[in-house]
Amino acid sequence: MRIRIVGNDLPGRRGGVEADALRRGNVHVGVQRKAEVIERFPASGDRALWEFDVTSREVDELLDVGGPFVHGRPGARFLYLSWGTLDADTFTMFRRAKLLFGDIPTAMLRAAHEGSGSLTAELGLTDPDGGPRCARVRPPDIAWGLEP
Repeated sequence: MRIRIVGNDLPGRRGGVEADALRRGNVHVGVQRKAEVIERFPASGDRALWEFDVTSREVDELLDVGGPFVHGRPGARFLYLSWGTLDADTFTMFRRAKLLFGDIPTAMLRAAHEGSGSLTAELGLTDPDGGPRCARVRPPDIAWGLEP
């Protein structure tokens, strides 16, 4: 199953003290694959875009997802977008956003599993205080869709 995540409104693009600190600190956001954060984008970028595949299968008449990008136990699977500072080649994580598969409408998830299209998620990456979005990101702060 193909996943496409589009992050808009990155916090380093705004004005103010918080955005200045993010730019000076070389803060980036990436998708977490197992323990590694990959495909990192600067907090001052226009947008962030991640595309990757996850596995899906039927288990006891329920749909389950897996693979190196998927975290959590069956019935509570999720993806992480991780924030951290980048110093040379060292990424030091300090915050994560959790995107739960349980927040995706069942019919949409099943359609993606059956090959009807790619799951897409669009979300703003700035929290209400102007910092990097973290914790569980729930609709309407994230919009899930299915693209052919």
